[in-house]
Amino acid sequence: MGRGKIEIKKIENRTSRQVTYSKRRNGIFKKAQELHVLCDAKISIIMFSNTGKLHEYTSPNTSTKKIYDQYQRTQGCDLWSTHYENMQETLRKMKEINRRLRNEIGIRVGNGDLSNMKETELYRIEQKMEDSVAIIRERKYHVIKTQTDTCKKKVRNLEEVHGNLLLDFDAICLMDPRYAALKDDGRAYEIDPVVSYGNGMYNHRYYANFNQGDGASGGPDLRLA
Repeated sequence: MGRGKIEIKKIENRTSRQVTYSKRRNGIFKKAQELHVLCDAKISIIMFSNTGKLHEYTSPNTSTKKIYDQYQRTQGCDLWSTHYENMQETLRKMKEINRRLRNEIGIRVGNGDLSNMKETELYRIEQKMEDSVAIIRERKYHVIKTQTDTCKKKVRNLEEVHGNLLLDFDAICLMDPRYAALKDDGRAYEIDPVVSYGNGMYNHRYYANFNQGDGASGGPDLRLA
């Protein structure tokens, strides 16, 4: 009893469709191999499943490219002409883009050619240059502001140090009257504040000198540096 006739239509079940594809694909490849052996035919078969997977068979001693070349010679057509034209068009566009970029770079460094440029292109370049200048100016202002704030902070710190030194000195003067800046009972007390600037820092030096009537030096010498 023979098999019933199978209706040729799309198999809706995915698993059954894949199984059928695999079996029939192998059958076709087997028939192609037998045909090559029996008749010495040159055969090339290319298949793509519904999932996009490639399967192919090419008879020995040949290749798919050789089959294509023989087909073109026999049919008198060029299968690659359209693809070649597309590649040529793509190459032309890339060359044009490269030319424009090189010319634009040359213009920015002062070596570009402006004679062949349209008014819109010149305006676009002008806008880019103005935008670049604005960005550079903003960055420069930011650097200057940062440096200014840093310097102001240093000045405030130094002023605070200076004020603390003065307070400490006033406290010493209150504790020991000999260091007061006045003349009393023939003793000369001299305070000489010298402020020197070095490496952005203040150095304060105070000298308290007093002389005895006999010319001998008396009392300590106060130095703050």
